[in-house]
Amino acid sequence: MLKDSFGRIHDYLRISLTDKCNLRCVYCHPTNALHGHHDYAKNMSAEEIEKIVSVFVGEGVNKIRFTGGEPLIRKDTKEIIERLSNYPVKLTITTNGVFVHDFIDTFKTADLKSVNVSLDSLNKEKNSTINQRDEFERVKRNIDLLLENDFHVKVNVVVMNGINSDEVNDFIEWTKDFPLHIRFIEFMPFPGNKWDHEKVFTHQQIIKTVSEKYPVEKLSDDAHDTAKKYFVPNHKGTFAVISTMSEPFCSGCNRMRITTDGKMRNCLFSKTETDLLTALRAGNDIVPLIRECLYGKHYMLGGNHDEHWGEEETASHRRSMLGIGG
Repeated sequence: MLKDSFGRIHDYLRISLTDKCNLRCVYCHPTNALHGHHDYAKNMSAEEIEKIVSVFVGEGVNKIRFTGGEPLIRKDTKEIIERLSNYPVKLTITTNGVFVHDFIDTFKTADLKSVNVSLDSLNKEKNSTINQRDEFERVKRNIDLLLENDFHVKVNVVVMNGINSDEVNDFIEWTKDFPLHIRFIEFMPFPGNKWDHEKVFTHQQIIKTVSEKYPVEKLSDDAHDTAKKYFVPNHKGTFAVISTMSEPFCSGCNRMRITTDGKMRNCLFSKTETDLLTALRAGNDIVPLIRECLYGKHYMLGGNHDEHWGEEETASHRRSMLGIGG
């Protein structure tokens, strides 16, 4: 069992399969030179990912999420999913949805039933402006394909004030006839994404916006939920808000992250990281490193305070969202 110094049990591992992406979303992809792709010979192979996962599973991990970049652009993603499907864990994935149609059978075989798809606007032109690629129609078709095949589908929407905040109720309307689970995510600060307070559309603002048009009822949240869940009566789907900036949910955190080059991060906003891959390749036991990394976890937001957002204090802290994996 993996615990941090605050007694929080960590049993959920997020693995970034690549820091490459076929989209260039403005909130994720840096606009300057802060993010450079690694030497890919130094990244984890499928076999190394499995070895690291086997250690984490032995220490109590029971849920794994594949992230990126865009995980489905990695050439051996199907092999990785198949390898990890042999472990007693729940497999999930976050994707931009562009290549989902090529992986439906793999997901089914691996019993991967829950898929998070990023889609930030229901307006084709606006969505293309946000992700700087014209893939709206294909993503929308693939969301429909997932629903047709009985997947649990969450749609991740990064809400930016004055950019797509006017579409909140359009997404709510989508849940009326489809069993979708919309997740509104507050805009978070990472190097190179031009974050500022004025662009954050908060949990309170989202609920106020929805309540002006629909009756809103609260759903119960689990201890480790990052999202505050709601529903509109008589809608087939639900919605939730990930209120990282306005109402942090760190007290129940059970998440750990592995970057594509095998570094462990104990928090999305961590200023440090621990190199597991080098130790693994040297034949060393990585359990002490995992425990040490986790024990150094801050109680909230990686030790960052509001006045420090945007500061880049160490080389690892300079990773963009794309470089960390969600």
